[in-house]
This record gives sequence, structure tokens and C-alpha cells, in this order.
Amino acid sequence: MPASFTVRAVCVVDQLLSVPGRVGVTAIDKRPVEGPVQAREYGLHGDVQADRKHHGGVWKAVYLLSDSDVEQWQSEFGGPIPPGFFGENLRVTGVDTSQLQIGSVLEVGATGAAGGSGGGAGRGADASGLRLEVTTPRIPCQTFAHRVGKPRWVRRFTEGGRPGAYARVLAPGPVGAGDEIRVVNVPTHGVTIGRVLSGVDDDEVSRLLAEYDLSELAPSLVRKLEPATDDRPVDAD
Repeated sequence: MPASFTVRAVCVVDQLLSVPGRVGVTAIDKRPVEGPVQAREYGLHGDVQADRKHHGGVWKAVYLLSDSDVEQWQSEFGGPIPPGFFGENLRVTGVDTSQLQIGSVLEVGATGAAGGSGGGAGRGADASGLRLEVTTPRIPCQTFAHRVGKPRWVRRFTEGGRPGAYARVLAPGPVGAGDEIRVVNVPTHGVTIGRVLSGVDDDEVSRLLAEYDLSELAPSLVRKLEPATDDRPVDAD
């Protein structure tokens, strides 16, 4: 895992699109915007999620996807996949996001004190810029499949193993194209985005994440690991 990587583009919703289903619209059509954008608890300024039950919220405030994550799909789309097309907020370069660990702290732009390795350490550290915490992989849905229009997309995207990573905002701040993202704290549990997505060893993942209070994990992640986790209640998304 590199010590840092780079923001290639910052993307927010361009227009709401009609889709089949209960909600009827989606905000997956995101496009790059100029200049720095403020990120706060619920996401980027100017962005929105139409289906807030399954997308967005504190635990999925910012969605990161790298150029290398989408390269495997380029032949199907006839060339490079533009930033925002898969619904990401930050298109980044220089990292395989499937190798980011749950709970890793990312510092964006402004220089601040670097953390180290450990469990939840670094979450409360002072910083002058945006700080994010990696929370959970993106789980593809039928809205995403409708957006791309490719057969068996949900299954194939999952099997591709490069889903991108959701993050929550620990400290608000601006983010812009060209900003450096530094990995300033990495937990010791070894549970990566890709490992969670694969689901091949959920019992072991649950054991490794036991150092966290459930309130420090994304509710969607806790539900995915059930019944491997215990019966303690968690908040809804």
C-alpha cells in the first residue's frame, strides 16, 4: 500500500436520472467539477443521493475509485471510463483501493501530523485539512447495473474485486483535483476492502474487527458480517 496517492478528479451529481424501482431516480450521474469542493459529514458540497437508505449518509459520505480499479472494464466501454461515470466522488490515481484497510485514516491536501499503525488511533488527531476514514466497500446494486447497461453487471462487478471504497469524514475540509491523499494511520487487523467484498472468510474478518466497538463500524458492514457478529444493536444507515 503506497504512503500516498493523488486525486485526479472531484465529482458531484450532474443531473438526476430516471430508473426503475421504488425511488424512481438516481444521482449516480456524477461529473468532474472545477476548483476545490468542501467535504462535510454527509459528503461533498453540491452532491446528493436519491436513495438515502442505501447510499450516502455519514458512513458512505465519500466514494473513492481509482483509475486502476476501472481499467479492467475499459474494453467493454470502448475506451477510458471518465471520472464520475461509476458514481464516484473522488477518482484517484496511484492506489489499488481494494487494498485499503477498513479504518485507515486518509489526510487530504493540507499537511498535518502523520499517524502510525494501530487500531483506532489517529481518528481524533488535529489536522488542518480534510480527513477521511475508510469504512466499507461499494456493493453494486441494480441502479448501478441500469446505469452501465451491461449484462450480469452486479455479479461481474463484485467478482472483479475492485469495488472502490466508501469513507466517512472525520474532519471537514476542501478537496480538489491534484491534491495528495496521505495514508496517515493503518490499523493492524489487516482487513481490506477487497477482503470484505469477497465474503470468503466473514467469520475471521469479524474476529479481526472485534477490537472496534460496533458503533465505530459502518452499519452496512456489521450487517454483512452477521451472524458472525454478536447481537449488539447498531444504528441504521
